[in-house]
Amino acid sequence: MKLDQPIPVTILTGFLGAGKSTLLNELLESEAFADTAVIINEFGDISIDHDLVRVNKREMMVTTTGCLCCTAASDIRTSLFELYDAVESKAVPPFKRVIVETTGLADPAPIINQITPGGLPAAGFRDHVVARCFRLSGVVCAIDVTTIEESMERHFECMKQVAFADLIVLTKTDVDAEPAERRPNSELSQEIRQINAAAPIVDRHGAGFDLATVFAPRGYVPSEQGSDVEGWLALEQALAEQGQAHDSVAGASRHAAAGIQTLALLESRPVSARNLATFVELLNAVAGPQLLRLKGLVGLEDDPDRPLVVHGVQHAIHQYRLPAWPSDDRRTRMVVITHGIDEATVKNLFTTITGLSTRAKAELVLTAAGLSLLGVALVAGLLLIFHERATAQFEPSAVIHDLPNPKS
Repeated sequence: MKLDQPIPVTILTGFLGAGKSTLLNELLESEAFADTAVIINEFGDISIDHDLVRVNKREMMVTTTGCLCCTAASDIRTSLFELYDAVESKAVPPFKRVIVETTGLADPAPIINQITPGGLPAAGFRDHVVARCFRLSGVVCAIDVTTIEESMERHFECMKQVAFADLIVLTKTDVDAEPAERRPNSELSQEIRQINAAAPIVDRHGAGFDLATVFAPRGYVPSEQGSDVEGWLALEQALAEQGQAHDSVAGASRHAAAGIQTLALLESRPVSARNLATFVELLNAVAGPQLLRLKGLVGLEDDPDRPLVVHGVQHAIHQYRLPAWPSDDRRTRMVVITHGIDEATVKNLFTTITGLSTRAKAELVLTAAGLSLLGVALVAGLLLIFHERATAQFEPSAVIHDLPNPKS
């Protein structure tokens, strides 16, 4: 790959459900961003965003599973070298820029350390190639104004994402909220300034918002992000050099150590809208705020050729139809990210989609949750109520609305 100068790399970060994929889709529709290579990192064993982010013939996409910040096999240098190798072998045409969409749980420090001068030392030919051919040109952080306060309070990674950004985009500022619940953006900006005093803050739905400017190559300088950022980078480098940043042999990660886990759910048969609604209701009831993310493609019995996209962030669930399956894989597939919830509980809840009786569903959930016999009747009754409410409120005609499709 002959280059006059290194290819700019922009990292798009932000906590779970902040709207990163939506921003990326809108960006890739622009002629100004033709010849873009995209790296999508997903926390889980199956890829959902790979099917939801639209890449035209002009662009190339690499998808990784496992978090870039703590999975040795999915580090950013590996993904960038794959792009380099694809161009060298003429498998794809040359590209002008790279955008990396991280998982919402990613700690930016180890990722940035791999692609900035003075970060992690090069360990071989691959690393030297990446250092010569690519440069970090910006870190964009998407912030969901409806959940950011709780997310930063509960998850340190979220606060670090804000701190490392050299440009911050406020998303979902157009979401309706009660006057008492809505905080002025000026107040939120002041809170962000306590964490990141330097990064410009722009409103995704504000006047004059320009997506091309947000992702334009700049020149990311960690020392300009403040002493906290420099300290975190130094700490990550020291841990990596001591071999403590992750345990690649045991397959552990910093997220697993914190009780955060991801579960892939698959079903080959089309499911009913009623059973899907029951699953979502029960999952919310059992997990509550410990449900960090629900994302998936669902084939429904009423129209199996048009999959339903389901997005869930804590208690908010959004859904819309796609005009067709984005790939040959027509299975229902979901990724559920939880904090401190037994994966057996989620798996047994998913059996609601298979058409088991309500009593069997309740028994499976209670067994997985390990509840005492004394509480079985009460909780089973609550689950039955949720089931009745779901089937009453979420008939196919009511549940499945043809909401605006972000990709269209």
